[in-house]
Amino acid sequence: MTRPQGDDGPGALGVDRMCALAGVSRASFYRHWLQSEPAREETALRDLIQRLALAHRFYGYRRITALLRREGHAVNRKRVARLMAEDNLLCLRRRTFRPATTESRHDFRVWPNLARRLIPMETDQLWVADITYVRLGAGFIYLAVILDAYSRKVVGWAMADHLRAELALAALDMALTSRTVIRGGLVHHSDRGIQYACGDYITRLEAAGIQPSMSRAGCPYDNAMAESFMKTLKLEEVDGSRYPDLATAEAAIGEFLETVYNRTRLHSALDYLSPVEFETRSMSVAAAQPLPTSIINDCH
Repeated sequence: MTRPQGDDGPGALGVDRMCALAGVSRASFYRHWLQSEPAREETALRDLIQRLALAHRFYGYRRITALLRREGHAVNRKRVARLMAEDNLLCLRRRTFRPATTESRHDFRVWPNLARRLIPMETDQLWVADITYVRLGAGFIYLAVILDAYSRKVVGWAMADHLRAELALAALDMALTSRTVIRGGLVHHSDRGIQYACGDYITRLEAAGIQPSMSRAGCPYDNAMAESFMKTLKLEEVDGSRYPDLATAEAAIGEFLETVYNRTRLHSALDYLSPVEFETRSMSVAAAQPLPTSIINDCH
């Protein structure tokens, strides 16, 4: 907090002159300022935190801090966490029942895990895929999602009232349509579920020049990024909503995926940028890099 200065520039009243006009001492002015100004500043900060927390009801104190810093407020996480706790604004998590979506008892080939030590350095080097359930008023529907592991962006998704391979294939078709894939340069990682291991799905991957990869048996951490995304989706959209039918769920969840998650939600692993912002920044940085001398020489 900045202490008021005695010289406010040409044409302005300084602290000494204002104190003289008001008939108070300089010491009394500063004593009053130190008692009242911090309270006003904290009240203004609380108000802003409350408005941000209501607009982003599933953000914790870390993301609220990032939003505050984006708006030019120099605050630390401990202070934001304290204010949110005092105002009962810390988001709550709840456990929900999860029906099985993976059937790994099948006779199709199980592909080796190529993603285990793969660290993507740009987009479309590693995709991760998963399927989850969504509860309706009566029964369940299912969502298949494909993420780009570099930017965490949802590049393909589909919803249906069944768990047949067509569900996963529809998400894959969206991803292939929306992204530019270099043959031999992309790994597609999933669990061992029959939707991903079946002949139709593997044929589609191989036709696009994509290498299949699958998690090890009994090791959910092998697809941790997709699992983490599904947890975020449930917490920030699905668990707080009621969907009467498939069409309503598809519209609401599609809006969350395309607009909220991909474009506006801050991601801690992306330096608190959204996936779209992160990809845009990465492309800008890559475009600004000078070409290697060998490449320049080859062009002449």
